Amino acid sequence: METANFQRSISIKLWPPSQSTRVVLVERIVKNLSAPSIFSKRYGLLNKEEAEENAKHIEDTAFAAANEHYEREPDGDGSSAVQLYAKESSKLMMEVLKRGPQTDDREVSVDKDIPSTLKTVFDISKGKRANIEAEEAEELLRPLAEENSYTKICFSNRSFSVDAARVVEPILLSLKDQLKEVDLSDIVAGKPEEEALEVMRIFSSALEDCVLRYLNLSENALGEKGVRAFGDLLKSQGSLEELHLENNGISEEAAQAVYELIPSTEKLKVLHFHNNMTGDEGAIPISEVVKRSPALEDFRCSSTRVGSKGGLTLIEALRTCTNLKKLDLKDNMFDVGAGVALSKALSSHVGLVEIYLSYLNFEDNGAIAIANALQEFAPSLKVLDMAGNEITAEAAPALAACIASKQSLTKLNLSDNELKDKGAILICKALEGHNQLKEVDMSANKIRRAGARVMGQTVIHKPEFKLLEINGNFISDEGIDELNEMFKKNPEMLGRLDENDPEGEDDDDEESNEEADDEDELGSKLQNLEVSSFLPQLQLVYSYVPGARPDNVTVHVGLVIDCSMAYG
Repeated sequence: METANFQRSISIKLWPPSQSTRVVLVERIVKNLSAPSIFSKRYGLLNKEEAEENAKHIEDTAFAAANEHYEREPDGDGSSAVQLYAKESSKLMMEVLKRGPQTDDREVSVDKDIPSTLKTVFDISKGKRANIEAEEAEELLRPLAEENSYTKICFSNRSFSVDAARVVEPILLSLKDQLKEVDLSDIVAGKPEEEALEVMRIFSSALEDCVLRYLNLSENALGEKGVRAFGDLLKSQGSLEELHLENNGISEEAAQAVYELIPSTEKLKVLHFHNNMTGDEGAIPISEVVKRSPALEDFRCSSTRVGSKGGLTLIEALRTCTNLKKLDLKDNMFDVGAGVALSKALSSHVGLVEIYLSYLNFEDNGAIAIANALQEFAPSLKVLDMAGNEITAEAAPALAACIASKQSLTKLNLSDNELKDKGAILICKALEGHNQLKEVDMSANKIRRAGARVMGQTVIHKPEFKLLEINGNFISDEGIDELNEMFKKNPEMLGRLDENDPEGEDDDDEESNEEADDEDELGSKLQNLEVSSFLPQLQLVYSYVPGARPDNVTVHVGLVIDCSMAYG
């Protein structure tokens, strides 16, 4: 009775749609644009790359129109915005279908043949990396100098000389009032430091005061000098929603400069800080950026040389990010203590959809703590990656309980651990009811024939399943033959087995031999393992969460997009 009363008190709001709903719409549009139809017979069939590019433009444009409508004329639940979102998506998709494919061999994508309502992206990143001098820059960027409606520019993969940057400068100045997304990744490759810094300063000055939602400065070997060279641009950004600083050689000093130069991150939803030299001390200013980013949904701080001390600082900062959907901390020098601390912080992240925690030295105790927290606090988890954490069969029951409760799981990576047959079979039994599962990676886990057989039997008939990775284990030749026979109708679903070692043994030879003798008995004993005890809490959550925020946007849009294919 209490649950029923709770359900009736929920206020349903249909707008704005969740990020996952927007992604689903883009995927649906891609499918319709690239599938054979009456339009493709008449106008030609778009390839997947062109379909994906157009689908993103369509969704962005439709969302912007609907959001503007909602802000101008709010109607409470947002149903009119949903209808406009669907209508605009269908209309724009029909325009692209009737226009037909536009792909050719040009390396510059200026979308000049796309209808004016979609003419938003100027991209010179296609093709091989190349140096650009002044004369070529003038010719290449001519469309930007003419009247246009571009809101996104991508200069990535082109290395600008100082003279070329000076050609670009007045063009960028003329676009200040319309640019929303700027990609300046990898724009000074191979340049001497002083020239590279001058190019950065020219771009930075030209783009100062642009009101951007997206900024990508990755792949530029920034260091502290590079970060400060972009100072004019960074200091003027108070509305950023997405910031990429990946593979920039950002040290402690550079991280401090990032913190000092960005005035506000209140609207920041995506922060990617992959593959830098941050270390424990650099993690402190990055943690401060995270603390003042309450809207953060996607945080990537992987391969940054952060140890346990810096990890604890980052984890504490993440407690403030209650909207987090995607967390990637993989390949850092954490430890068991950091794993336990993260498990406590996860109570703030009930909306997590993807979590990447591989190669963090969590071991069994850290893995168990994480699994227990995820089971309780992340009901909609789709991706779980805990590879390379020295996890043994001891942690398998906790992992199995967590996995069994995640009916939305699409990808599981537990590779490079020590789960052996016992742990692998427990995990497989937990996966039995997961019909959305697409990928499982259990490579390098000391798995033998029994575990491999159960894994194959678990995934082979799942409707969405794409790939089982089980290489680098101790499967016998007979076991490999068994797997190949099992997957003979769908060989693409079984990964390579060329690094498997049928003679492989554990450190303890006696234990190894016992396992080899008893594999079939182990598989038989665990075949009927009950995992239903893991599910009651999940079922209770699902009984009211869909009612609290129904995915009506996907339903409405799906109907409109699918039906549109019938109209000529």
